[in-house]
Amino acid sequence: MGNARCVFSSLIRWFPSVLAKLAIDRRGIAVVEFAFILPVMLLCYLGGMEISQAVAVNRMTSLSVSTVVNLVTQYSTISVSQTMPDILNASTAVLTPYPASNATVTVSCITIDAQGNATVAWSQSLRGSVRPVGQVIKLPAALDIPNTSVVLGEVTYAYMPMIDYIHLGPFNLSSSVYMVPRNSSTIALTS
Repeated sequence: MGNARCVFSSLIRWFPSVLAKLAIDRRGIAVVEFAFILPVMLLCYLGGMEISQAVAVNRMTSLSVSTVVNLVTQYSTISVSQTMPDILNASTAVLTPYPASNATVTVSCITIDAQGNATVAWSQSLRGSVRPVGQVIKLPAALDIPNTSVVLGEVTYAYMPMIDYIHLGPFNLSSSVYMVPRNSSTIALTS
């Protein structure tokens, strides 16, 4: 029992001197600071990488819809079986290198009658549902011109982060654009 007291008392005398030496010694401070800062730096780096990827995919989504609608507005008549699949698949090329299977593309021709009522004349989609013919659409005031038609393109992209460390799941990025037909007052859809 006396031996244990002797060891304990020597530890009590030794411990404050070791703490005092550690408080004065500055040789390992850079390693300790780096160990504290490393997780924050990694989180900032990975978060910045994810945000830049999401911004790039969002930009590609907008570019994809404008490309598809731009192609559609160049026609006066479009074949559902021959021309339309190629036009809709153009979005796949625009979205490269991101997976195009996550995108749904819908293009619709909207006619505006003499009273200014806008309804869907036809609609086609790639990996999505079409708008029903006759559906009433609320157009921006600048486009609601009687006896005309516009083409509405819509793209939705389910973006899944590469590193989903907080499990937010897929984000739905979407974009839509209106364009006026270039070569005719409306675009006919044929089989």
